[in-house]
Amino acid sequence: MKPYSLFLFLLIAVKSLSQDAVHNYGTIQIHETGMVGFHINLINDGTFDQNQGLIGFYEENNPLTISGAFNPVFYDTEIAVENGLFLETQVVVTNNFNFISGHVITPRANQSIFLSFMDNAFYVGENNLSMLDGYAAIANMDTFTFPVGNNNRLRPLTIESESINPLAKCAYFFEDPNTPMFFENGFNTDALESDFLSVSTQEFWKIEGNQPSKITLTWDTLSNITVLGEFITDLKVVGWNKLDSQWVNLGNTNVEGGLEYGTLTSDTFVPNEYEIITIGGNNDIIETLSTIQLDNYFMTPNGDGKNDYLVIEGIENSPNNTLQIFNRYGVMVYSKTNYTNEFNGESNISSAVVKRSSGLASGVYFYIITLNTLRQKHQGYLYISQ
Repeated sequence: MKPYSLFLFLLIAVKSLSQDAVHNYGTIQIHETGMVGFHINLINDGTFDQNQGLIGFYEENNPLTISGAFNPVFYDTEIAVENGLFLETQVVVTNNFNFISGHVITPRANQSIFLSFMDNAFYVGENNLSMLDGYAAIANMDTFTFPVGNNNRLRPLTIESESINPLAKCAYFFEDPNTPMFFENGFNTDALESDFLSVSTQEFWKIEGNQPSKITLTWDTLSNITVLGEFITDLKVVGWNKLDSQWVNLGNTNVEGGLEYGTLTSDTFVPNEYEIITIGGNNDIIETLSTIQLDNYFMTPNGDGKNDYLVIEGIENSPNNTLQIFNRYGVMVYSKTNYTNEFNGESNISSAVVKRSSGLASGVYFYIITLNTLRQKHQGYLYISQ
């Protein structure tokens, strides 16, 4: 540890015996091997943004606060504050944030205050007892999982953007979107783009970003997803469209897990076009649909003009539909809303099993087609021979 860093560490420790906060009016810089531990509040009204060492916040009995007129920028950071580290100003991390114990808490009524992960910054140690309770953000990244949650429940959201996000921001809310506490207006879960859509009244996420992105949401036992669908394949990401003031189906390109815990990935959309997003499903009427007898299908997608596409007879009679195709292990390999006979044997989903735009291996698959317009659902088999 360099002498300057050691002096600063001792100064903070001494001040903690006589006052409630370290108040920076000038310039503080932590060198590469420096380590500073705050056991009292930090008020930053000076320069504190050229750091390379470790800055930690530690307190067993009382909450700590970071405030001030200027945003501190930390390199490596860790938190062990049992009653929470409260942010009253934006804090930036440029390398690693270590969640040890206690939450980082931001005011949900003020979206301009958040913990920001810049460039290649990352975090470790997140769990139900140490996470971001409020708003987290990223700067200059395209892919990131926000360690957000509420009420000792980690409810992460992953964003995968087509381009770099100059800024993307996220928070989780465990409340009914019809009557949210921190938004001026409610988001009526009966205002739907389709009569066949349903929307969770348990929770929602606020996600901001101007790049086309896919979003992966999570659910747990308190999400109560059984009211949204009989099977997890019935689930979809839904968003409150700002322009139309209604809930819109944002798709289901991958779903994993069970009825108690799982993850759900959307189609590509622009987050800034939607006020909030959550998990949706089928209207109850879909669960009681009678089935129709469609064929099992055979495909030889080799470009010879014969059986190159999955053509479902009568699909034009239900333009509002959803097709899902699974391999023999139950892994979804294709999903399409408003299907129009365009499946050519290539997956449109990326996962550990298949790659997007790759031809599926020869074998037996099964499909589920939900014909919303006709209020019918059918499951059948599909054999692909390459």
